[in-house]
Amino acid sequence: MNRPVTRLCAHHLEGMSYRDADLVEDLIGKKTFTEVMFSQIMGREARPVDLRIVDAVLITLMEHGLTPSAIATRVVYMSAPENLQGAVAAGLMAVGSSFVGTMENCSQLLDQILRADDPAAEARAIVQTHRQASKPLPGFGHHLHKPDDPRSIKLLQLARAEPDLQGKWVGALELLARTVDEVYGRHITINATGAVAALLGEIGIPTTLMRGFAVISRAAGLVSHVAEEQQCPAGRYIWETIDRAIPYVGAGKSAHHEEG
Repeated sequence: MNRPVTRLCAHHLEGMSYRDADLVEDLIGKKTFTEVMFSQIMGREARPVDLRIVDAVLITLMEHGLTPSAIATRVVYMSAPENLQGAVAAGLMAVGSSFVGTMENCSQLLDQILRADDPAAEARAIVQTHRQASKPLPGFGHHLHKPDDPRSIKLLQLARAEPDLQGKWVGALELLARTVDEVYGRHITINATGAVAALLGEIGIPTTLMRGFAVISRAAGLVSHVAEEQQCPAGRYIWETIDRAIPYVGAGKSAHHEEG
């Protein structure tokens, strides 16, 4: 068995290294957070196009309002204000296959299309399978943004304007979108996480790491919710509102009987 090694970081008497760079001499004051983050995750220097795409993605995913992750953070912070990191961690646990993290699921579908001998047939099979099973199609649909998600429109515009991107992943997403509209007989928007999947794929981010960029972005957004909670607390209001809205009915009663 080979002995494990790390290429990420080393401490020594004179300082600290990130991969092959000296933290003090090469990075602090010379590189941006996004540059160093990308290099640490991907093991290569970020190109200008990588930075533009990653920054666009991080900004897009940072804030979604009072979604489950933000509510979790606010309520946990209300309960344990001495534990800011616990409140943020609670919110990050909600980054999954239903909210924020769905770019991973969409990316898997785009990868199937890109590897297929007949991409159009593969796209149709994917859509028909999801429709027949009444399963949501990752990367499509939004409960508020109709007929289109303005975030995805902007992200895809940015990607198309980049001469250093091949456009294969964006093309696969657009093929899937056309097929969705044909099979369902109506227009269903590409949502933000669908566009994010295509953009991260264009710059070589593996599907298995895409959700990590959502986690990084949401951590910043959740810290902002803690900051607002400190200034204008909402956690107790959320708790008390839910407590009033969901009545106790007892073991021998039904909710319908209680309401009547």
